[in-house]
Amino acid sequence: MENYIVSARKYRPDTFESVVAQKSLTTTLKNAIQSGKLAHAYLFCGPRGVGKTTCARIFAKTINCTNPTSNGEPCNECESCQSFNQQRSYSIYELDAASNNSVEDIRSLNEQVRIPPQVGKYKVYIIDEVHMLSQAAFNAFLKTLEEPPAHAIFILATTEKHKIIPTILSRCQIYDFSRIESADIIAHLQGIARNESINTEHEALRIIAQKSDGCMRDALSLFDQMVSFTQGDLTYSKVIESLNVLDYEYYFRLTDFILDGKTPQCMLLFNEVLNKGFEGNIFIEGAASHFRDLLVNGDEATAPLFEGSDELRNRYMQQARRCPAKFLFKAIRLCNNCGMNYRTSRNKRLLVELTLIELSQLGDGESDDSGGRSPKILKPIFNKPVQSNDVKDAPVKKIPDNVTKEPANTIITEVQATRPKENNTNTDNVIQGRPAVLQNRDGENRSSLGGMFRRSRQSSVTGNSTGASTVTASNSIAGTANPRTEPQVQKNITDDLLVKAWTSFALRLPENERALADRMKIMSPAMNGNDTFTISVDNQMAAELFEKEAKRICKGMETDLYGIGLKMHVIVNKVVVERHVSDKGKQFEILKEKNPLIEKLRKELGLELAR
Repeated sequence: MENYIVSARKYRPDTFESVVAQKSLTTTLKNAIQSGKLAHAYLFCGPRGVGKTTCARIFAKTINCTNPTSNGEPCNECESCQSFNQQRSYSIYELDAASNNSVEDIRSLNEQVRIPPQVGKYKVYIIDEVHMLSQAAFNAFLKTLEEPPAHAIFILATTEKHKIIPTILSRCQIYDFSRIESADIIAHLQGIARNESINTEHEALRIIAQKSDGCMRDALSLFDQMVSFTQGDLTYSKVIESLNVLDYEYYFRLTDFILDGKTPQCMLLFNEVLNKGFEGNIFIEGAASHFRDLLVNGDEATAPLFEGSDELRNRYMQQARRCPAKFLFKAIRLCNNCGMNYRTSRNKRLLVELTLIELSQLGDGESDDSGGRSPKILKPIFNKPVQSNDVKDAPVKKIPDNVTKEPANTIITEVQATRPKENNTNTDNVIQGRPAVLQNRDGENRSSLGGMFRRSRQSSVTGNSTGASTVTASNSIAGTANPRTEPQVQKNITDDLLVKAWTSFALRLPENERALADRMKIMSPAMNGNDTFTISVDNQMAAELFEKEAKRICKGMETDLYGIGLKMHVIVNKVVVERHVSDKGKQFEILKEKNPLIEKLRKELGLELAR
């Protein structure tokens, strides 16, 4: 059986020209070799798998070549090149600093530097992962690195330049390697596929390049893995199956559902993805990437940022025409927030589903001018609302005098509904005798006027045998002599209603205001006049807190007080401290007076006062 060599080793570049996507660096190195201006120390830094060690080997091989080509490449025919290719060169040393990071290893290296090369002009020392050297090893290396022999050249390689001490950095020429673009990785993989007679699809190679994240070595490893899985036929469907990647078809469908406001279909699609074994964070991160691709394809200036095929780009551009820019901005932000909160969420599925619900409501919200959408109130998610023509006009009748008026600045009117008696409904927001919202027995909204009029509290009338529903109207009714006149209704807020509104506001406070909410829950405000209530606190600091929050608290309580605004008065209870009493018996009597349970506790425990 023939020995198999992985693609990362078999197709490792051996010339500067074959290095992928590092053109500026290789050109600089070739020019330095041709001009004979070689530094004594180089530092190659950058992400993993981008060619740092490979360029260091090519550079070391080239400077020792006796017959370099005219463009600065090694000849691969002289003794120096042959010995290097056969891994028997004594002029080029490679040291792994991850496993040889002690000061003794560096001292041994310093002793070897003194010996001149047997073949070639230079002895080149390639130290990989140099950031792993210890502090003592760095210090032992400093003098040799600064003033090495004329025949010694050091090439240091690292993925973490920030961990190298400044005294080392100042002694080296620094070359920063960049990540390899997906297009370059795809082109390189296509060349290997042609040499190996492997059938590939462009989208399959794009997925491999995307998963490798700019690392050529990772891309070659994934390529070998996919070749083994597909038996030499790399198709898109097989690659996403093996690499556990979600098909972009899911995201095209998801976007269509969101644009159409189909929340149930969005949630069913997410359930389908979960049943295939994918995690929710993979799904939501893929959705964010899809919206980003739609965003860049929506503008000709940013279209080149998309890395897919021309066919896929056309499909993205078609869907991007339906997606306004503001819609995509909000969708990306929602997905990004969901991804950040996913790790800490206790109910991860619910988090993603809530994000999908918010996304599906974006299609009905305000958008930019290009979208042509107008502001709308969010629709019910799962139930289709009944059209407003289900409710016909009804005459307005005046409420009899024996009906008790509600404590609010409203006029109570009676609306004769056209539905049978068993389907009587309570309605809100009636103006000019026309019902604005009807609710059936299940609480379902039957019609809406889009929030044109202020909502008022429901009122019911007893003894309505004709199936009529009573509602509260706005401040004026058509046909009155003076529509600007508002009948005054006496405000009557009881202490019980005040405490209920106070506690309700405390329960609505967010988690970051728990201290204020807990303090409010144990307090009992009391009415002090028609439009003022009083609260008692123990200290001046608490008084300042509630005086600062008084306006917000009073505004928040209006919901439970029928829209009536009150004023808050804060008083501080002064605690009298008996400092002049020195007798312990008198002190105990004072404590018993303040809290009678102390005496009971003393008797149960059988305690006596200390003398």
